[in-house]
Amino acid sequence: MRGNCEYGYYALELIGGEAVLERKAVRSTSIISVGYDAKAKVLEIEFGSGGVYQYAGVPETRYKSLMKASVIGSYFHHDIKPWYACRKVR
Repeated sequence: MRGNCEYGYYALELIGGEAVLERKAVRSTSIISVGYDAKAKVLEIEFGSGGVYQYAGVPETRYKSLMKASVIGSYFHHDIKPWYACRKVR
């Protein structure tokens, strides 16, 4: 099911309830940092609200496009969020 958080997604284990991906800080009004695991195809995003979400099945090309986007939040809302299953990590 596309874009549905918590639906059947358990691609990575959590350690102590926290995310396991290393994230890079980004310039965005809504997103603080972004991490990606190419082997697992998992994208992890930390939002300004403090929430951290992982998105499953994200191709590396989408991750690279997100990181190069002139408006990262807009790219996320149009090209990531509606299309990939996710779960809240924190």
